Amino acid sequence: MEVAANCSLRVKRPLLDPRFEGYKLSLEPLPSYQLELDAAVAEVKLRDDQYTLEHMHAFGMYNYLHCDPWYQDSVYYIDNLGRIMNLTVMLDTALGKPREVFRLPTDLTACDNRLCASIHFTSSTWVTLSDGTGRLYLVGTGERGNSASEKWEIVFNEELGSPFIIIHSISLLKAEEHSIATLLLRIEKEELAMKGSGFYVSLEWVTISKKYEDNKKYEMAKCNILRGKSVPHYAAIEPDGNGLMIVSYKSFTFVQAGQDLEESKDENMSEEIKEPLYYWQQTEDDLTVTIQLPEDCTKEDIQVQFLPDSINIVLKGQRFLEGNLFSSIDHESSTWIIKENNSLEISLIKKNEGMTWPELVVGDKQGEFIRDSAQCAAIAERLMHLTSDELNPNPDKDKPPCNAQELEECDIFFEENFSLCRFDGNTLKTTHVVNLGSNQYLFSVIVDPKEMPCFCLRHDVDALLWQPHSSKQDDMWEHIATFNALGYVQASKRDKKFFACAPNYSYAALCECLRRVFIYRQPTPMSTVLYNRKEGRQVGQVAKQQVASLETNDPILGFQATNERLFVLTTKNLFLIKVNTEN
Repeated sequence: MEVAANCSLRVKRPLLDPRFEGYKLSLEPLPSYQLELDAAVAEVKLRDDQYTLEHMHAFGMYNYLHCDPWYQDSVYYIDNLGRIMNLTVMLDTALGKPREVFRLPTDLTACDNRLCASIHFTSSTWVTLSDGTGRLYLVGTGERGNSASEKWEIVFNEELGSPFIIIHSISLLKAEEHSIATLLLRIEKEELAMKGSGFYVSLEWVTISKKYEDNKKYEMAKCNILRGKSVPHYAAIEPDGNGLMIVSYKSFTFVQAGQDLEESKDENMSEEIKEPLYYWQQTEDDLTVTIQLPEDCTKEDIQVQFLPDSINIVLKGQRFLEGNLFSSIDHESSTWIIKENNSLEISLIKKNEGMTWPELVVGDKQGEFIRDSAQCAAIAERLMHLTSDELNPNPDKDKPPCNAQELEECDIFFEENFSLCRFDGNTLKTTHVVNLGSNQYLFSVIVDPKEMPCFCLRHDVDALLWQPHSSKQDDMWEHIATFNALGYVQASKRDKKFFACAPNYSYAALCECLRRVFIYRQPTPMSTVLYNRKEGRQVGQVAKQQVASLETNDPILGFQATNERLFVLTTKNLFLIKVNTEN
């Protein structure tokens, strides 16, 4: 496989609307329906020992309502009796009660140290389940859209240690073997942590298989573990099972499959105490890497290979440093020399002058970056106006306002980057990296259940929807839709909890923690003639904003969007908002 470490997302200009004028507030009422639940939703509140921001992201903001992407307008939730309840809507005016399709074997109220039960729709006939206590279930459902053939039956049931939630799963048929690959997320205590929150995020890529010819039961075939310091915004396995994509603030790395977690912690701690393997500096034009050579190392013992996007250093026949550089270099102009103090000095010429590199080799933590005093002074001078020597400075003083661009430049310089990474399932190495910079992650949606989930990012004021294509190595992420000005609009909603959009991109919606739902319909042709008086031209289409208020004071626990309707779940009620009123 060709390694292309540093990629970019290619925006399709025809999908952007530079003349978009904004959303017109529509007072047109939206039909809304309310169903009272037989039993309350199995909500699990954060415990006192789950106090970090990562616990809040993963468990405190969990979406308790699940949409079946294989069957339109079919939603599921789990109640506190351990029942998986389903509501499939055919006609809004003839809504039935949610029906029980499965009951978890465990008593959810008996376990104190548990997480919320989670469910993922793996295929049209398979479901993966977690009861929140650390047990994983693989369930064959039959054709869920056909009540005659639908029968939920457990085919795999195993305790996998500490509690987890399921964030993605796929079904694979290969060479007379059926496999289910699933991603499990845990937040675990890092006992030896000397800094940070004291927790790390663990992603387990578990594969459960059964060979048809052997007539055996489903068994765990493989378990690979990734570890990071932040809860991923997006993590999904490729449809062919050959890779994994993650959008996260801090990078993830694989730890050895089957490796004892305590041993790996000790190894990580010992690595932190060791001297850096190399030191590096940078200017706007180049980077300088300094390596202390082993004794009796001659020029013949040194091999340095420069490539446009990677570097390979071999000392005395041993691989010293190899990997993908953060950005491209002019490999023909890059050089190396041996200094008098028995050190190797490597000079790398930047292809993109002026770009600040947050790391030398992608994912490598063995080196130490040395900041030049002149650079630090320049940054301090640029940010001087943000601080004051006075205890109570006069707010009316003539000071320049805070410049967001300067803050972002500072953040990129000192912090780890917000990135999209693709990992190879066989080598467990990073093959593609997209530095997302300030492109805020908004939400994910399944447009085609046979493809990976799409993810939506803020680009300037707009929100752009991206569809991953694992089979296209050169164009792995396709820009498929634009939600005009939504990046700007959503930033003002301070109480927003969930974000979603219709699979056909006709609208986007967000809900607050209580009561209110905002709907942003994308531009559609006008049924009547409308003129813009200022510009003296006819308006061909208009985008609308609508607001729906729920008749409840219970907090919103779940939120899902389909082409026809919005589903909103509270502790005791399920609300339906009919969005497409033309049918």
